[in-house]
Amino acid sequence: MSSDSHSTASILMEALPYIQKYAGKTIVVKYGGNAMTDPALQQSFARDIVLLKQVGINPVVIHGGGPQIGNLLKQIGKESHFVDGMRVTDAETMDVVQMVLGGLVNKQIVSMINQAGGRAIGLTGKDGNMIIARKLVLERKAQENQPSEIIDLGHVGEITNIDASVVRMLEEDRFIPVIAPIGVGEDGTSYNINADIVAGKMAEVLNAERLLLLTNTPGVLNKEGTLLEVLSQQDIQDLIADGTIQGGMLPKLACATDAIAAGAKSASIIDGRVPHAVLLELLTDQGVGTMVTR
Repeated sequence: MSSDSHSTASILMEALPYIQKYAGKTIVVKYGGNAMTDPALQQSFARDIVLLKQVGINPVVIHGGGPQIGNLLKQIGKESHFVDGMRVTDAETMDVVQMVLGGLVNKQIVSMINQAGGRAIGLTGKDGNMIIARKLVLERKAQENQPSEIIDLGHVGEITNIDASVVRMLEEDRFIPVIAPIGVGEDGTSYNINADIVAGKMAEVLNAERLLLLTNTPGVLNKEGTLLEVLSQQDIQDLIADGTIQGGMLPKLACATDAIAAGAKSASIIDGRVPHAVLLELLTDQGVGTMVTR
């Protein structure tokens, strides 16, 4: 037997205990960044998701689509405005968000997974009243003795309830749910919701075994630029306090810690620029990111 054959066999054997551990369990994956725009990474992601389903694990995909929304807004001559990383979403922009997230991007991901041999079904949070939301009120603290400033972000929402029964039904029927982060208000108003937050809340409601957030970074780094492979919630608080963790990583870690506090077993921030990042994180000893644990 060749050394290549031995190597292949040992890789498969390394995956076996992880496959056994996650069999029948739900894994929520937030899909975004380079993994979503690079054709080779798109293909490797789709194959990862199909393989997980094939070995009895239940992946649920939540996707973003910020760059694609920005591109279409640019084409129709509309500028994008952001406050604290959130897109200001007036009624016209909300129409574009729904077209891009619920239509174009969602169906591309569904098609990609199906081409790889899976059975994906595309949904938005409006389907079956899955994600009920309300208008997000952004309050900015003013200087002393001044009233706080309320910033109107338009149709940007926060989640009030998730009814995941349609997701569970699809999982049990061997389908792979692919969900766009659009919610609906009690009065039928549509809301644009941050995809990381939707993924975290979905992991909570589904009592997911793992939450994976794909990013364009190797994970959480220390001040020397070295990857921190495992973090407890106390570690995170300490790293925020000393300024090691800041900027765009803060909301991702908040989302991960909230999901764990509410029932998800663990959450990982993984490097979506690595081919087959999902499989490497779930089914190998080394992983490709930072795992946040209880």
